[in-house]
Amino acid sequence: MFNIRIGGEAGQGMNTIGTLLAKSLLRMGYHVFTSKDYMSRIRGGHNFSDIRFGSKPLQSGTEKVDILLALNKETWEIHKNSMTESGLLVYDPDDFSPEGDGPEKAGFPFLKKAEEIGDKRIAGVIALGLIHRIFDLSPDHLKKILSEKFSGEILEKNIKGLDLGYQEGEEKFSIKPNPDLKGTKLISGNDAIGFGALVAGVQFYSAYPMTPSTGVLNFLSAQGEKFKILVEQAEDEIAAINMALGASYGGVRAMTGTSGGGFSLMVEGLGLSGITETPLVILNGQRPGPATGLPTRTEQGDLEFVIHASQGEFPRIVLAPRDVFNAFSQTVRAFNLAEKYQLPVIILSDQFLGDSEQTISDFKPEDFKIDRGKLLKDYKEEKPYLRYRYTEDGISPRLIPGAKDQVVLVDSDEHNEAGNIIEDAETRTKMVEKRMKRMEKITEEMEPPLYKGPKPEKVELILVSWGSNFGPVEEARIGLEEEGIKVGHYSFVDIWPLPRGDWEKTLKEKEWALIENNFSGQLGSLLQKREIGYPEFFLKKYDGRPFTGDEIKRRIKEEVANRG
Repeated sequence: MFNIRIGGEAGQGMNTIGTLLAKSLLRMGYHVFTSKDYMSRIRGGHNFSDIRFGSKPLQSGTEKVDILLALNKETWEIHKNSMTESGLLVYDPDDFSPEGDGPEKAGFPFLKKAEEIGDKRIAGVIALGLIHRIFDLSPDHLKKILSEKFSGEILEKNIKGLDLGYQEGEEKFSIKPNPDLKGTKLISGNDAIGFGALVAGVQFYSAYPMTPSTGVLNFLSAQGEKFKILVEQAEDEIAAINMALGASYGGVRAMTGTSGGGFSLMVEGLGLSGITETPLVILNGQRPGPATGLPTRTEQGDLEFVIHASQGEFPRIVLAPRDVFNAFSQTVRAFNLAEKYQLPVIILSDQFLGDSEQTISDFKPEDFKIDRGKLLKDYKEEKPYLRYRYTEDGISPRLIPGAKDQVVLVDSDEHNEAGNIIEDAETRTKMVEKRMKRMEKITEEMEPPLYKGPKPEKVELILVSWGSNFGPVEEARIGLEEEGIKVGHYSFVDIWPLPRGDWEKTLKEKEWALIENNFSGQLGSLLQKREIGYPEFFLKKYDGRPFTGDEIKRRIKEEVANRG
């Protein structure tokens, strides 16, 4: 496995270079995992992208750098200590001259050669040609990708630049592709969530752009005309959630998306969904807070917030997808759960999952069924229709407004079965119990954490993670196992309500470690309330950057060694 890091200032074309390289590697038959580290500015500031590839599946970024394509001197200064012993620095000597010994260096005047060809914008393509030669990769796939993107004179210049870079390169690394990767796709977590919404039958999506959830807004907007989805960029998050609630009340599947700051504004609307029993899917793409925090970084700091957001008590479901494919499948599931139980379902993603790309098997929409719960298009039972009729399971048949001679009455005040406002104690008590009764069945439906590794009784330690930490923890677990250290791994996706299962007994009996991208260990707090006990140790990270498998493996070995 190799990792190519492309670094420079915002505006230097790193995203374009990284995207072209990742697509080329995918078409050649390599597993690919990409991640981004970028500042919250349009130009300037240090940004970088990692393109990691190999013949085996990849689930995480890495601390190691094999090829550093430095588009400026700052990139070299920041990342030179991350390079492997056999690493190679690729740079433009007309831009800067690296000092000191360090790794092997390959200087080439990319910008000057691009200007000689007639367009300085192709400097990055020249660099890609050189990188393809360094890894003994055929440039033919990249040529085809360029021909799909460009035509005419600009295509000719790009091809010329690619060939020039390839001719000037020198083979240094070699890795065989995987012949079984036909039908795989390279997709980001945000696009996977958007595609999951399409498969689930979403018809309305409203949002105010907020990193890192904006990718879902962009994806659905691009697909809106083809799939007949109304996508609305609202004036703020308050409007976004209320628009989505209105659409859902009208009988269509609706979704809204934001990050923690925007979710703060949505809180009253969340309560409106709860008391009116209106199904709604809400994406919260986490980033470090409070307030604006680090708007383009990652963290898992919103778990307790989304579980307890809005005044009063009402049922909700919180799902935290573990990887790109799971982001797709859990989004489909979120829509089904929202309508089945008539409540808000919160998808808890983050910048790491949303912006990272991963090679996965192709999605199969036909494998997913739509469950709209007790949704009625017409009403033939007793009159009048009672939107909040008491039922044995606490779920009332939901009628789409517009049915002949029936009024679908909903209200944000406490209400009776018909939806009329009340203030008497008896009805209030019944309505609270009606809403909360659904939690019994919901808890039964929650899926236990995924377990990976040897049988629990044979491991020395169990690692516990939730959401997007799955990939880095799994790579660490596999690496530890290769060194003779047997560990297991519980990965939680269904966070609220916590599922029941054998995992509770296992964690009470075994030593376990908690791994979270936050300061306080928010999943750990939920586990303690279930009397699971305290972890043997807690690996936490809250600097705005994701874990890598390398980091987790190293830190676990240090913790185990310190404990003798």
